[in-house]
Amino acid sequence: MAHPSQLGLQDAASPVMEELIHFHDHALMIVFLISTLVLYIIVAMVSTKLTNKYILDSQEIEIIWTILPAVILILIALPSLRILYLMDEINDPHLTIKAMGHQWYWSYEYTDYEELGFDSYMIPTQDLTPGQFRLLEADHRMVIPVDSPIRVLVSAEDVLHSWAVPALGVKMDAVPGRLNQTAFITARPGVFYGQCSEICGANHSFMPIVVEVVPLEHFENWSSLMMEDA
Repeated sequence: MAHPSQLGLQDAASPVMEELIHFHDHALMIVFLISTLVLYIIVAMVSTKLTNKYILDSQEIEIIWTILPAVILILIALPSLRILYLMDEINDPHLTIKAMGHQWYWSYEYTDYEELGFDSYMIPTQDLTPGQFRLLEADHRMVIPVDSPIRVLVSAEDVLHSWAVPALGVKMDAVPGRLNQTAFITARPGVFYGQCSEICGANHSFMPIVVEVVPLEHFENWSSLMMEDA
């Protein structure tokens, strides 16, 4: 959950999000070093009248400032590609859930069960109980078991939506007529919040995503109760 005036990313709740945070820090350090070097060169050029003829015409320096940026790009590209392939990796998911975007709510269907599906609407501000978050709470949460590979099939019924949960490192566009898929593993129990990340209309900011991660036996009890109620 994000905090007021928070500058960094949310705490990771999945291995992929941990990798993304590490890559963010890695790339940010490279950018910081480059910016510091460029700032130093600008200040040195503005504040001194000394001129070095060797620097003005030096083939060795030209070779260095041609090769060095290429090496830096490789240092950024290799971990980036590794994480990209990790995010696309879907190996034997234990549970498959179809998330459908509507104007303006989400509906979830647990495809491994015969009749387990529900709509998830935002709880209006006047109906919130103490401790619930405004514009983020939903009347039905997407419940999943912890430490299990989860595959989410994402689509939309009307316009473009985007199913995104920052703490899980998941963001997948919901396109009408197209079925996209993403996968994740949650490392710890908890409740994780997200929102539609596509400008989908007037109530775009009123279709939150709530993922509740529970132990396996709690998930089995919840699924049994949901199917009995259906």
